[in-house]
Amino acid sequence: MTSIFDRYMFRQTAGALILILLSLSGVVWIALALRQLNVVTSGGQDTLSFLLMTTLALPNLMVLIAPVALLVALIHTLTRLNGDSELIVLTASGASMWVVARPLLALAVVVSLLVAAVNHVVMPWSLRELREQAMRMRTNLIGQVIQPGRFSSPEHSLTFHIRDRAVNGDLLGVLMQDNRDPKQSMSYLAEKGVVQKQGATSYLFMTSGHIVRRENTNDPPQIIAFDSYAVDLDRFEKPGATPELKPRERYYAELAHPSPDDADFKRQPGFFRAELHERFSNPLYPFAFVMIALAFVGQAQSNRQNRWQGITAAVLLGFLTRVLGLGANNLVVINAKWVPLMYAIPLTAVFVAMALIWHNARPRIGLRFGERIGLVIGDLRSKFGPKPRSTGRAGRGAARAASS
Repeated sequence: MTSIFDRYMFRQTAGALILILLSLSGVVWIALALRQLNVVTSGGQDTLSFLLMTTLALPNLMVLIAPVALLVALIHTLTRLNGDSELIVLTASGASMWVVARPLLALAVVVSLLVAAVNHVVMPWSLRELREQAMRMRTNLIGQVIQPGRFSSPEHSLTFHIRDRAVNGDLLGVLMQDNRDPKQSMSYLAEKGVVQKQGATSYLFMTSGHIVRRENTNDPPQIIAFDSYAVDLDRFEKPGATPELKPRERYYAELAHPSPDDADFKRQPGFFRAELHERFSNPLYPFAFVMIALAFVGQAQSNRQNRWQGITAAVLLGFLTRVLGLGANNLVVINAKWVPLMYAIPLTAVFVAMALIWHNARPRIGLRFGERIGLVIGDLRSKFGPKPRSTGRAGRGAARAASS
């Protein structure tokens, strides 16, 4: 019977988790897509490059979205089970809270392993691919040239323009202005141009045009007519210096054992330390959120009782726990002594939630919160307050009986 309930509970919660995770990921993807929309509209890139860039940025945010999606799925599933009286029947049969917790903790293990895999493998790989894709787009001069009617400047003092593009792909009305050399200015004008690749090098073959060269502003320009002329486009691309990898783009070995000559590590060692411990502390949050959900919405309650207080408390405590974890990350960047705090925050949330579960497991009279406070205050007054003075015959009889 227990195994049947475990599978049922795991399946219900996992289904809600997948649905919520896909919904949150879709919202995040749309936000990223709107930020990268200029890649298609003004960057001269195709839709495939646009989809690739927006998708590669998702794993960086999945490590934050997955635990939050788990908390929402837990609250939804537990509330629905209580509304259908399934938790009430389970409690009436003598089952403890840990019967409900067992499949949820198993799901937390799965989410934690996925978060750890994304942290250590998927996220560094995706961010590196995203960086390379962005560099290819910035240095892809051809993608900027083939935009009719636009002046493109892929590099300072270098301008390209085409009037139109033929159906077969030929460029019509080509203008290229090169003022990068302060000693001379070169202008290329042609009626038609064709971009071709030979091996790894791209060339612009121009026909029926002129080259206007001016070495001094006081001297007249030199005009050279040509029937055909080829320009190596690769020499116009920005030099591809090896970029420094950010801490989030590095794998575990590069964070834990960076090279002593790493300039980025020498400049900001705190970011390396914070990123390393963030990857190990993130898998603890699914367990913290499971215990928080069980503490506030995991008890069986009558349908007449208001569960919104528990739901609100679970959401606020989960939000506070995650915000404190992000704050601890910033403290670790400043000083290494705050490293234990990154692990203490989710673990403290687990222990506090367990204490609440044990407290709520004790049988209590089904009174309102204000009535319970009134009873506690009445008990304190009866124990520690002044004793009422007895009067009348009954009082005197009781006093004589006590003296005898």
